[in-house]
Amino acid sequence: MHKKLTITVDEQVYLGLHRVIGRQHISQFIEDLVRPHVMPDELMAAYRAMAEDSRRESDALDWSEATVGDAAHAKG
Repeated sequence: MHKKLTITVDEQVYLGLHRVIGRQHISQFIEDLVRPHVMPDELMAAYRAMAEDSRRESDALDWSEATVGDAAHAKG
């Protein structure tokens, strides 16, 4: 059973969700992100599933390598 939830996000986040995820997929995207944090019994299974997703892991590695230079330039 699904329940409707209304949330408020920054306009740029809203636009990014529509651009990157697509209007018809936002609810599932948010549910997939939130589920492991609110259902601890499923946390390890979710981490295993993410680790087994080679495309996701490759994208994550690309992203982390692309942002490492940002950290080098940051002043603390």
